[in-house]
Amino acid sequence: MTAIDHLGIAVSKLEEALPFWCDLLGMELAGIEVVASEKVRVAILRPKGDAQAARVELLEPTAPDSPIARHLEKRGPGLHHVAMKVDDIAARMVALAAAGKPALEATPRVGAGGCMVAFLHPKLAGGVLLELSQPPAGGARH
Repeated sequence: MTAIDHLGIAVSKLEEALPFWCDLLGMELAGIEVVASEKVRVAILRPKGDAQAARVELLEPTAPDSPIARHLEKRGPGLHHVAMKVDDIAARMVALAAAGKPALEATPRVGAGGCMVAFLHPKLAGGVLLELSQPPAGGARH
């Protein structure tokens, strides 16, 4: 693991959350995208002038049966996950599985910004849902 990549924050509506994060906290909106496989709309925020800094992702459900909708029903808005940047997600997943700490899924999948992602059960990290995130080839992301 090389750094914190982003914090995922569950929100009911992006349009209601964005003014606080952008206008009051001074974050820059790098983009909004839909990750259809996760039934989520993601607003990617970063500190102004620092494209390499850890980001904040605001997560809005696009369907009532999405993981974010379930999170909002159970816990309300707030921190959903912490994403750690990794150089080789497949190797990290193999090492975790060998240590008896497998990811929730057998193989990584494409997430926001074209990153390859996999999640670890909160029981493995003291109650925190962890995401492993490998930037796409060339390091491009929002």
